[in-house]
Amino acid sequence: MNSDLLAVLDYMEREKGIKREVLLDAVSNALLTAAKKSVGPARDLRVTIDPKSGEITALANLFVVEDVRNIHDEILLSRARKIKADANPGDLLEVEVTPEGFGRIAAQTARQAILQRIRQAEKEMIYDEFKDRAGEIVGGTVRRFERSDVVVDLGKFEAIMPARERVATEDYNIGDRIRAYVVAVENSNRGPEIIISRSHPNFVRRLFEVEVSEIADRTVDIKAIAREAGYRTKIAVWSSDEKVDPVGACVGMRGSRVKNIVRELNQEKVDIIRWSQDPREFVMEALKPAKIKSLALDPDRHAINITVEEDQLSLAIGRRGQNARLTARLTGWEINISKDESATQAFEQKIAQAITTLAKTLKIDEVTARSLARAGVNSIEGLLEVDPEDIAGILEVDVERAREIHDAARREHEKKMASI
Repeated sequence: MNSDLLAVLDYMEREKGIKREVLLDAVSNALLTAAKKSVGPARDLRVTIDPKSGEITALANLFVVEDVRNIHDEILLSRARKIKADANPGDLLEVEVTPEGFGRIAAQTARQAILQRIRQAEKEMIYDEFKDRAGEIVGGTVRRFERSDVVVDLGKFEAIMPARERVATEDYNIGDRIRAYVVAVENSNRGPEIIISRSHPNFVRRLFEVEVSEIADRTVDIKAIAREAGYRTKIAVWSSDEKVDPVGACVGMRGSRVKNIVRELNQEKVDIIRWSQDPREFVMEALKPAKIKSLALDPDRHAINITVEEDQLSLAIGRRGQNARLTARLTGWEINISKDESATQAFEQKIAQAITTLAKTLKIDEVTARSLARAGVNSIEGLLEVDPEDIAGILEVDVERAREIHDAARREHEKKMASI
């Protein structure tokens, strides 16, 4: 067993990188536990392993006595003097107490201790190697699934991508090569865990740092990121160098840089926005291509109230409110978007005025005048351009009544022209 133990220790040190002394210590502790079961409660029991020969010895401190009453604590004087010639009653003597057949027990115990220490050492190596790598991008192969978590093989180690860190629109298959962001290296009771993510906003940040040299060398700064993974990301960039276009640097020649990032994100939409210290300018940039008609800050509520034309409303808010929601996260301001009502109010005023004029001039009731105005007939001149038959259809009256209204309009028009 001794030579086998040494061979195993040599192999583990060479292949696993675990120092021989560390393994010897682990085996000694395990053997001590096994020896206590075999020897009993001996005083100061310890187990030694010769690092050269691999010989295992159990030792205990026993009191030298002339009459042994407790075999676990005492040794007969005559036997003690064979070990130490000048031993006397009352002396405490370290004596070998290796039990018979302990070699077989020791072999099994040593094997278990080594395996356990290897597992522990591998966990320690994972933590030591990755504890400073949080925030980096790593690449690996999808190895298996544990419920909804994805286990990724990084080479020497495995990482876990929990369900919360997955992208809802992505499907993963065993054998797929993926890149992900190291969120954390957690040293839990179960051992170190490398937590990775493809949905984290900083995954996009790191991709830009890899693709855009101006970001890597700090010529361009990423000021803020807002992301709904799988759907859309907004990233705000800025440069202190007036000669550098931060948005253009991120987009790249013919969009080459941002295309690489979008490809890695499986066609997730990426909006690159010029950051501004002025919240008004920042919000207007973030909401593009929607055109803003007016914008008002409400500092007390830390909100920005925005109005847009009706045809810009859905563009500004975005699908299911996504554009407005991401803009709010990106800028840190509450965003309230509403339709500009001024044009509608002006139109309603024009209609009301037309109703009043038509009713008064043509001596018709307000309901009839409103029907004409809603049909686009807002003046006497406009009414004259409509055939009596069409007027009858608008008002749902007979043609004769329509001709009466048409004639009344003609007379009023002639009267008006005569007075000029």
